Amino acid sequence: MNPEKDAAGPDWDTPLTVTITPALLIHALLGTATSVHTGWSTCIDDTLVISDLVAMDDSAGNYIRLAEQEYVEEDQAGLLWHDWTLEVQIGSIVTTGHWQLPATAQPAEWDWNAREAARAFERACLLIGRRVRRTMTVEAPTPVDPVPRPSRH
Repeated sequence: MNPEKDAAGPDWDTPLTVTITPALLIHALLGTATSVHTGWSTCIDDTLVISDLVAMDDSAGNYIRLAEQEYVEEDQAGLLWHDWTLEVQIGSIVTTGHWQLPATAQPAEWDWNAREAARAFERACLLIGRRVRRTMTVEAPTPVDPVPRPSRH
């Protein structure tokens, strides 16, 4: 044993090497996602994005992205879908998970999907040394058609 090495401890900026595969990311982060896949580029259509949050590893070009998008499938013209997408790019590989549901789904389903995607984003950010801090948002009530008042004649 080297007493000098034991006494000082390793430098905090010492690079660590860990082997991570897309399968491990899917297992650890995307277990509750509706669908998962890998690729060489993003599947997010920026024209459909309604919310976007990105954490970057500036030194290596890796990133973690959580985007919300809404879209209509060609074969389901009357159905609007909402999609929370988590992308993890490490090196040249993009590992993606989607939490999808119809925009008409119940608020509890929306909350569950949003919470699961946010948790996955929070955990994934650790891969690039970032912490996520939660904030509060205020949503305006959804406009509803006024109920006609009964009339007396």
